[in-house]
Amino acid sequence: MLYHLLAPLSSKSIVFNLFNYISFRAGGAAVTAIVLSFVVGPAIIRALRGLHIGQVIRADGPASHQGKRGTPTMGGLIILTSTLVPAILWAPLTNRFVVVAVVATLWMGCIGFVDDYLKFISGKARGLVARYKLIGQVTFGVVLGTYLLIWPPWGDVPAATTTVPFFKYVLLPLPAVLYVAFVAFVETGTSNAVNLTDGLDGLAAGLTAIAAPAFAVFAYVFGRTDTAQYLFVYYLPGAGELAVFCAALMGAALGFLWFNAHPADVFMGDTGSLAIGGAFGTVAILLKSEFLLLIVGGVFAAETVSVIVQTGAYRWRKRTRGREYADQHRVFRMAPLHHHFEKLGWAESKVVARFYIVGILCALLALSTLKIR
Repeated sequence: MLYHLLAPLSSKSIVFNLFNYISFRAGGAAVTAIVLSFVVGPAIIRALRGLHIGQVIRADGPASHQGKRGTPTMGGLIILTSTLVPAILWAPLTNRFVVVAVVATLWMGCIGFVDDYLKFISGKARGLVARYKLIGQVTFGVVLGTYLLIWPPWGDVPAATTTVPFFKYVLLPLPAVLYVAFVAFVETGTSNAVNLTDGLDGLAAGLTAIAAPAFAVFAYVFGRTDTAQYLFVYYLPGAGELAVFCAALMGAALGFLWFNAHPADVFMGDTGSLAIGGAFGTVAILLKSEFLLLIVGGVFAAETVSVIVQTGAYRWRKRTRGREYADQHRVFRMAPLHHHFEKLGWAESKVVARFYIVGILCALLALSTLKIR
């Protein structure tokens, strides 16, 4: 919005020429997101407390978590507001990359909001039935995949393809139906991965603040002809504006972390975690960098794998050896992975700090793929 209002004035004053630069608008979006979080955060937290929307703690979870019972949740409303408003303010609304990313974040956030609403306001302990949540996620993935096939935004780059990290100018082609299924899988998997990671104070928010700027760099590089040519990556015209969106997401995560750091004043709930996951999945799809998600979001991926392994091993042992054996011989002391380390005796703050370090290493490794080709 600011871009449409002020960039045309560059002919009258050189000051307004700043709005033609993605780097300037990305910085503005990040700062706006942080400030907006500080402004709306306390009001949203007060409202959640007034509605008695408090977190329910698992009985089999770490004993230290029992003191968190009743902490306001659905704080993802802070993240949604602080991401979408700056993105709309600082990015051109005629850019399809930005519009799709905004719609994806809002769609997944709405699914999470319905889940949280049913769980904490309507009194349904299970929240939104898992299959209905999955239907909402997969539906968006199918719609997005179909849209990208019919109206591809990538210029000369074929639609039903994805790139491979560490290789220059390598496109992996996919049949149209398989591509749509792949997009749906990425959207669903990423949103659920962030949801599983959101189990400790500040963990998901901090990892988001680490991963978002990494994707902002990729978006900026892919969206410029000179850097794309220099680094042997495909030029995606218009994709650079996703750097503004990613910067807004980073700022929103940092602003939310102010309230979510240990001991947390508010939790993001599914409203925030599904929205963040949907944003990352969509950005990766739009940048044709789906496999980079496994590197940039290495911690998110590890958390998901830990749940899959734990659940799969338990079911197999229960079927072959009986329930008592399965209960006593788990792969992890508790899943997701962050709870395993808590069960080993690590303090919550130590788990979060060390996962941050791993997240930074993953982001740096992903950025190194720009030169290792």
